Amino acid sequence: MDRTLAADLARLPDLLDATRRAAAEALATLAERPVVPPAPKPRDPAPLPEEGRGTESALAAFRERWEPRLSASAGPRYLGFVTGGATPAALAGDWLTAAHDQNSNSSMDGAGQDLERETVGWLRELFGLSDAHTGTFVSGATMSNTTGLAIAREWLGERLGVSPADDGAAALGPVRVLSGAPHSSIAKALSFLGLGRSSLVRVPTLPGREAVDPAALDRALADTPGPAVVVANAGTVNTVDFDDLPAIAALRPRRDFWLHTDAAFGAFAALSPDHAHLAAGLDASDSVCVDLHKWLNVPYDSAVQFTRRRDLQARVFQNSAAYLGPLGEHPDLVHLTPENSHRLRALAAWFTLRAYGRQGHREIVERNIAGARALGAALEEDPAFTLLAPVRLNVVCFTLAEDPDPARLTALREAVSAEVFVTPTVHEGTAGLRAAFSNWRTTQADVRRAAEALRTAAREIA
Repeated sequence: MDRTLAADLARLPDLLDATRRAAAEALATLAERPVVPPAPKPRDPAPLPEEGRGTESALAAFRERWEPRLSASAGPRYLGFVTGGATPAALAGDWLTAAHDQNSNSSMDGAGQDLERETVGWLRELFGLSDAHTGTFVSGATMSNTTGLAIAREWLGERLGVSPADDGAAALGPVRVLSGAPHSSIAKALSFLGLGRSSLVRVPTLPGREAVDPAALDRALADTPGPAVVVANAGTVNTVDFDDLPAIAALRPRRDFWLHTDAAFGAFAALSPDHAHLAAGLDASDSVCVDLHKWLNVPYDSAVQFTRRRDLQARVFQNSAAYLGPLGEHPDLVHLTPENSHRLRALAAWFTLRAYGRQGHREIVERNIAGARALGAALEEDPAFTLLAPVRLNVVCFTLAEDPDPARLTALREAVSAEVFVTPTVHEGTAGLRAAFSNWRTTQADVRRAAEALRTAAREIA
């Protein structure tokens, strides 16, 4: 064994304790550190060491060279990208994920698979899905949407008497994927799956909304030759608008389509009694995307996908090799996603669900919703700002009341980045900003700091 590696092994408990102290110091300062530090002067990449100096030296170099440049994205005022932090339990679970380093794809070493299935069952219950849905962990919403649409592609083949998994997507002929306000990852998934970005057809939305017009969707389906795929939204990125899922499902007796619902963070509305109606009808979906490193507050990268057609899922992703288990009645995870290598992502989710339960995660959701509404109210009262949409759940979409051109909004965003991080957007042709609340640490005090920072910056750039 390499001498330095052997020395680290002998000192492993001390090195883990030093790492724990470094992590604890970083987390203890989250609330007061710049949310996004000022961009430093670029540094030339360091050369690869020929001879290593061990973990202690690497930790010191990281803390000197890289830690000061990292954002406080795990903190309470990082309101970009609908990014959660990591609850204490999720962080513990993630650390143990690395420590145990499981290959959870195979039933020949099946504890990881069993843990994942238990966790998926808890999540299914959390979101109000029935036992007809099975699920697997993937890396994020993009891979969850891609997996769901890959199953939809095979369903189209089933309806047409071909198998895209065997014969290629070209065997389907022209395909139409209908959606009102699809997330950008949908087009990316269609490109990846060989269906093409041009197969995505945007259906008119309701006036002033990002929710699809069910009547327009009905007409679009009537004009579609053969079976189609409908991508519904349970929480759009800009305004957290929800398609009327029951109304879409009601079209099925006379229209032939697969229903995929992108509920990346909107599914969590099901936890709140006052907002659960927004996610009503989610169970009618044929496939569902939920992103867990958003509102479940587990570390990157983690999401789950659900489907009613695990048989088609296994047909798409089956992996035949002598060292892998057979498909069987309960296929190994290696047969269910694009990944052969499957980290035990479920452990962090298992930890936070086991530690805080439905009630604890409901409190996070409802506190974030209250924070978004408070920020929306503060900006609405300030003549410098205008809301681009009502605050329906946990996202505030806003812009400058006067001259909201992208350059001024960029100046505003950069001026407040030490106090609060928000991201640019465009809503109905107007440039704006969005603040997304999903972090378990965020309080009303953070809302007040964010509002004050935005007000001050707006006066300075006026």
